[in-house]
Amino acid sequence: MRDSSRLTRRAALGLAAAAVPLASATPASADPAAVSVPAATIGGERLARTGIQVRGASNVPRLTARAWLIADQESGEVLASYNAHRRLAPASTLKMLFADTVLKKFERTERHTVTDADLAGIPAGSSLVGVKPGITYTVEQLWLGVFLRSGNDAVHVLSHLNGGVDATVAEMQAKAADLQALDTHVVSPDGFDHKGQLSSAYDLTLFGRHGLHNTDFRAYCATRTADFPAGGKKTFQIQNTDRLLTGAWGMETYDGLIGVKNGFTSHAGNTFTGAATRDGRTLLVTVMHPKSGGNGVYKETAALLDWGFASAQRAKSVGTLVDPLSEGGATATPTPKHAKAAGGAPASTAKGGSPWGLVGGAGGAVALLAGGAFALRRRGRKGSDDTAAAAEGRRPR
Repeated sequence: MRDSSRLTRRAALGLAAAAVPLASATPASADPAAVSVPAATIGGERLARTGIQVRGASNVPRLTARAWLIADQESGEVLASYNAHRRLAPASTLKMLFADTVLKKFERTERHTVTDADLAGIPAGSSLVGVKPGITYTVEQLWLGVFLRSGNDAVHVLSHLNGGVDATVAEMQAKAADLQALDTHVVSPDGFDHKGQLSSAYDLTLFGRHGLHNTDFRAYCATRTADFPAGGKKTFQIQNTDRLLTGAWGMETYDGLIGVKNGFTSHAGNTFTGAATRDGRTLLVTVMHPKSGGNGVYKETAALLDWGFASAQRAKSVGTLVDPLSEGGATATPTPKHAKAAGGAPASTAKGGSPWGLVGGAGGAVALLAGGAFALRRRGRKGSDDTAAAAEGRRPR
């Protein structure tokens, strides 16, 4: 096991700084459909606005998604967005944050024999890769189970290796605060439907961008198929559920696609963060909750990528993907008091917010740093309605 290395003093101070605007922000309304814009907006004030945000380019695809964002991987410039900070259920795209938090802690070749305790508490209806008690797996195999099959069983085993589910949730929340992903509230490491588990197109894009800087993360999310242990010397093949990568279910593969992570639950619907490279430029796209199921999230992602590559020279930045505080990232700048949404609508009427507001997003991380008492308990759930997923031949993720 690698040295998990405690947060440096610089990182700790950075996390505390991230919470400064949270403490002064007006608490969000209990009505999730009417959440005020925070006093400071991560990434720039235009990203606080509702509606499509774009400058210098035209013909932005008209999508059905409730939120989306497209950005340049290297520079972090946001080329266009729609409800970038709208808080929505993330489904398994939250596993990108799980990987950002845990991936560096264990050597790929480290081996672990799974116990019943490692698999306890996995929500009913979860997507599974097929981890079984008594079988020994390498850490690499478990991560392939996470990235390819979105296996909640593999997530729980890795979480137990990391000190337990609750400890992992607390670390994920602290990591989100360091990345300045303040729309994100973590309840479980697997992204499954739990009350209050929320993120945004902006935050998910941050997670993907940060992850792609890691060689292992990049390799796992780009893997199409792998052999997975079945006990003894037997294995079975697993395939990546990212349809833009594999071309499954009638979806054409996308030229230059790298990854990154897809998700589906009956509550969240479809979510996807994808990255592709053409002519030396890498673009990141996040699409959340399109109206159509099946291939809809992939088609809308492909449309945004096509637009981004075609408009690369004309599109002007409407915001930026900020750097982590622990790497010198600047904190949020104040949002103008009367920021206007697209079409002149007040930005303060953005829908889809969390009753936790920003306080739930990073306040827990600050509590963890200040007193070590931050521990989120997993909430139970009655199970998901898998009808839509079953009809399309897939499990919820």
